Amino acid sequence: MGTNGSTMLEPLRQGLPPVDPTAVSGSASCALPARFDAVRGARTFTRSTLSQWGLDDRFDDVALVVSELVTNALRHALPEDRRGPDAEPEPPVRLHLMRWSTRLVCAVRDPSEDRPGGAFSPERTSENCDLESGRGLFLVDAYSDSWGWHPLAGRLTGKVVWALFLLQD
Repeated sequence: MGTNGSTMLEPLRQGLPPVDPTAVSGSASCALPARFDAVRGARTFTRSTLSQWGLDDRFDDVALVVSELVTNALRHALPEDRRGPDAEPEPPVRLHLMRWSTRLVCAVRDPSEDRPGGAFSPERTSENCDLESGRGLFLVDAYSDSWGWHPLAGRLTGKVVWALFLLQD
């Protein structure tokens, strides 16, 4: 994942209980084109990565969350002119999967600095059901152990939306 990935996710690490650095057992990332069929590619990448990590039993929940996060990035974080076959060659959305011995994090980076989900709030679930959009984050909230987002800092622009899954020891 390199330096950008490490720097990008530092705020996420600060919000988590401390982990032994030797417990980090893997990370993988992939760039996703600005096309809605990229969601299928994200699921395929997730299946392959989880299989390599021996986490096949977590695929259904993780794939649902990855699908929602990538769909939201493509639908809400990209201007119309950055989507489709004529989009810029540099993929604007990136999926990161990171595994520690006791947790798995899925993070999607996109170029928008806007808060994900608009009016969605995990604390007000009954109100969320009536919203036009943002229900995908309701699924992310329901299937992951926690989720959040933060703006990127430094030379990177945009934000990262992440979801945490706790793993059995």
